[in-house]
Amino acid sequence: MKVNAIKKKQIEDLSREELVDLVKTLKKRKKYGLVWESKPENVISLCKSELPVLEEVKERAIEEAPDQPTNLIIEGDNYHALSVLSFTHAGKVDVIYIDPPYNTGARDWKYNNDYVDINDTFRHSKWLSMMHNRLLLAKKLLKSDGVLICAIDENEHAHLGVMLEEMFPNKELHSITVIHNPRGVQGKNFSYTHEYAYYVIPTGKNIIQEKKRKTYSKANLNLRDKGGESMRTDAKNCFYPFLIKDGQIIGLGEVPNNDFHPKAQTVKRDDDIYEVWPIDVKGLERKWRYARQSVEDILDILKPKKIDEGFEIEIYKEYEKYKTVWTEPEYNGSLHGTKLLREILPNCDFSFPKSLHLVRECLHAVIANNRNAIVLDYFAGSGTTGHAVMKLNEEDEGSRQFILVTNNENGIAEEVTYPRIKKSIEGYSDEKGIPSNLRYFKTVFIPKSEASDDTRKTLVRRSTEMICVRENAFTKKADNQEYKIFTNGKVATGILFDLDEVDVFKQRIDALKLPAHLYIFTLTDDVFSEDFEDLSVKHTLCPIPEAILEVYRKICD
Repeated sequence: MKVNAIKKKQIEDLSREELVDLVKTLKKRKKYGLVWESKPENVISLCKSELPVLEEVKERAIEEAPDQPTNLIIEGDNYHALSVLSFTHAGKVDVIYIDPPYNTGARDWKYNNDYVDINDTFRHSKWLSMMHNRLLLAKKLLKSDGVLICAIDENEHAHLGVMLEEMFPNKELHSITVIHNPRGVQGKNFSYTHEYAYYVIPTGKNIIQEKKRKTYSKANLNLRDKGGESMRTDAKNCFYPFLIKDGQIIGLGEVPNNDFHPKAQTVKRDDDIYEVWPIDVKGLERKWRYARQSVEDILDILKPKKIDEGFEIEIYKEYEKYKTVWTEPEYNGSLHGTKLLREILPNCDFSFPKSLHLVRECLHAVIANNRNAIVLDYFAGSGTTGHAVMKLNEEDEGSRQFILVTNNENGIAEEVTYPRIKKSIEGYSDEKGIPSNLRYFKTVFIPKSEASDDTRKTLVRRSTEMICVRENAFTKKADNQEYKIFTNGKVATGILFDLDEVDVFKQRIDALKLPAHLYIFTLTDDVFSEDFEDLSVKHTLCPIPEAILEVYRKICD
């Protein structure tokens, strides 16, 4: 029964049982929030008949940094790639950064292979459906303290905000304004100079880290106290001199007797050392904010500031909180996005790449102190996110890993994303390369028929790349029809296709003397644990394809 079509007369004719059903239906209706008409999507329907898996393009692998993790580019529709990542990276991702297509009405994004323009009456519903379907998968990839960052412009800013609040009810939502085009883009009434970045972060946690200030500014705090209870007589241990020479703090004087009064705020001695006392411009003897016995603990953040009469002592705030409006000139997308991309790839005409500095800053706010973070971008476009992750690693010798997902519409993956990352690793123009590792995959499909043992066997045979991605293990130690073994230097990953070879398989695993994650082919969920009881190394067992199928059932059925 369609509730919208029921008229008053029809309600009067309903039976008690039908009325009860009607009330239940009405109670389920959303009473507040974002409502849109969900639109079917071909790429999702495809998953009902076929299962996505990964296939490596081996000639595009790059191995330049033995001690670094392996970064990934996945070519394919991002819904299919997120389905695969639901098996390989569930609960493992620290940050998801996305810059989805903006719903401007300018025919610059497709839905079911058709461009969506301003005349499409369902363009908002299509865009929201597209985002919702992918966010449902993406949120399961985040760690419990993971962060989602989503760039967006004014066209869907409000709608996306409501959607994110509904999808992440236990998270905080923050909207950051970024001045990315100071010259402005002419709208109907205003010239737009900005866009937004939504941060979805765990509630009540200090996730956003401070950034290093670029200049010594007025925001620094004078160490001399002021206001109530700031006089010398309020705390005599807080009245003592700082010793300055050649513009640097070289030591501290002792607390003087109560009857001693300095001649001035700054007193120059015969040895070219200046004594700086907590005396204000009116000549009042005040006190420092810290006592003599404790100030040495903060000397590293104290700096002398030259003034006409001598020096002031300031608490130097080297770091500051991120603000909600970002105005730095290096966030300009034209200069530090388009121009940079053409420097890297001279013949590239990719539209509106993000500023490398902006994406680097977006990520830095979350993972500056996490040098092993995993960063996912499933609207990867020109690959700015991957480049930004490598820049962060270069700055602090980090081992962060990126996963970039993009389709190959108009050759984006093969002609823009991959070449940019390759050049960023190897170097371009006068820019030195950043040694990193990379593997390139495509999403391919196998027919879905769980009732067929042949289909299960096919899935297992095609799952090797997925398992390697899951374990981040690509160094091959054994490769034959019966089993395969890989390592990443810390853990061994084994895939056993034929149980008749279990003894040889175990010998090869034992010989590596590494903890092992073992994937055992079985038509059920039985991993034959008793056959591995005598394995000498610590190990875990996982049934395939059942472990993969269980993930896909939750997504596709």
